[in-house]
Amino acid sequence: MKKSYTITFFTFFLVVFASFAQDTTPVEEPSTGSLNSGTISSQFDYLKSVSNNFQEYKVIKRTNLDKIEKNVLDSLKVFKDQLLAVNQQLAEKREKMLTIEAEMNANLEELKAAEEARDSFSFMGMAIHKSAYNSLMWTIVAGLAVALGFFLFKYSQSHKVITRAENNLNETVEEFEQHRKNTLERERKLKRELVDAMNGKKS
Repeated sequence: MKKSYTITFFTFFLVVFASFAQDTTPVEEPSTGSLNSGTISSQFDYLKSVSNNFQEYKVIKRTNLDKIEKNVLDSLKVFKDQLLAVNQQLAEKREKMLTIEAEMNANLEELKAAEEARDSFSFMGMAIHKSAYNSLMWTIVAGLAVALGFFLFKYSQSHKVITRAENNLNETVEEFEQHRKNTLERERKLKRELVDAMNGKKS
């Protein structure tokens, strides 16, 4: 639709000002520039340079207009194809990134499972982590150490009681032995006195 409108518009100017074309000053085609090569901007510059002037308008040949239109459409098609190619490349790279990300996540899960398997083992039919096992063992060791300390304390207290009882017993035995000696000594003394008394009566 736009193409037909553009062609009609320029055709109108060509028809209306065809009679005045001979009065205009034609511009010689420069030696440089072409509608067959160069950028779109340079082709438009070339088109303006080879077109006739009428007041503030430019009278453009139909062939040149068709050519520049074709060049513009071709350039747009090239840009569109390039854009599609870039979008396809981006989609492929995005898909590859998603695949790599999925593989990385799978590898991380495998690594996590391997670390858990390395740091845990079966204890009495239950899976237990090594850190938990170490904590349990150290708790048991600490409990045994406390129990041992308590028994040593009680043993020390009992030993002191036994030692004190032995000392008391030894003191009692010594006192009893001393008392026995004293008693024997008194008995011997009394016997001597009795014997002396009996001997004195006989004499």
